[in-house]
Amino acid sequence: MKQYLITGYDFTDAGALDRRMAVRPHHLDKGAEMRKTGNYIFGGAILNDEGKMIGSVMVMQFETEEELEAWKMDEPYITQGIWESVDVKPFKVAPMS
Repeated sequence: MKQYLITGYDFTDAGALDRRMAVRPHHLDKGAEMRKTGNYIFGGAILNDEGKMIGSVMVMQFETEEELEAWKMDEPYITQGIWESVDVKPFKVAPMS
């Protein structure tokens, strides 16, 4: 499988954090679903200096580019307008023994 580092930065308007928190349960459910299929490796929130969530980092893996694109079309933080920008880069998790 091809691995990817996905970085999403939230919108910065006054209601951005409230919108994120409203959509967050759906985002976490999607992550749990992707974990069961083996696509989700790990992830977490990017925090600002005050400790508030302002974005996300995820490491995901997919067999094909089409599967990656299908995930993007179904990811709540994308479809619900939480992430203002999304950067996807090829990535390789280092093997740890």
